[in-house]
Amino acid sequence: MVLFVAILVIAAGLAAFGWQKYISLESLLRQREAIDSLVAHHLAAALASYIACYALAAGLALPGVVFLTIGGGVFFGGVLGGIAALTGATAGATIVFLVAKFVLRSLMMRWLGPQAARFAEGFRESAFNYLLFLRLVPIFPFSLGNLLPALCDVRLGPFLAATVIGIAPMTLAVAFFGASLDSTLAPQVEHYRACLLAQKLDCRIDFRLWMAVTPQFVAGLVALGVAALLPVLVRQYRLQRISVDEH
Repeated sequence: MVLFVAILVIAAGLAAFGWQKYISLESLLRQREAIDSLVAHHLAAALASYIACYALAAGLALPGVVFLTIGGGVFFGGVLGGIAALTGATAGATIVFLVAKFVLRSLMMRWLGPQAARFAEGFRESAFNYLLFLRLVPIFPFSLGNLLPALCDVRLGPFLAATVIGIAPMTLAVAFFGASLDSTLAPQVEHYRACLLAQKLDCRIDFRLWMAVTPQFVAGLVALGVAALLPVLVRQYRLQRISVDEH
């Protein structure tokens, strides 16, 4: 419980401090030369620091994580940056999952009652499929995919497998967008740098997530998420048919 309280305190502190102000395309570009130099001379240390920061941000569900993913592509390239982001996200998710599983689960199950226990049993029976659906479909918060399996007592193996497979497409797509940032947003980047040189105060880059991930790509993720649920739906249909036939 102490660890869980510490996590909440850290998350609240970072949010109050204004984490999102320091994680943006503008801040990445302002610090680019310094970070490029660090990566060039201390690649291993830079990667380790990046993965640790990503794990903290993803685990605490802090706003602005998408810019960390873009930054991974900018500074490490699409492949290495994407793998580093995927590693950090999985590590952060796993830490939260384990804390919730071993600290919160028994307390929450007692509080929620028998209906929650039945739901947890049903979720656990097809944990990989349900969790893969939550990870693939981008409308569900990342934290939901960490906490719900923990409260349902899902095993670590299915959790890790579904997490890695489910978040890999979006993570890699955004990292590759970061790797091509200079060409993709070239006019805006040049305008932003000129604005900084003019010492103006309202310098910014107009970024929307659809610039990195197209609606067609999102639709594909949703389709994959629905496909992940098909085995569960088919099994439930067959069980209902058997029950009807027996009566």
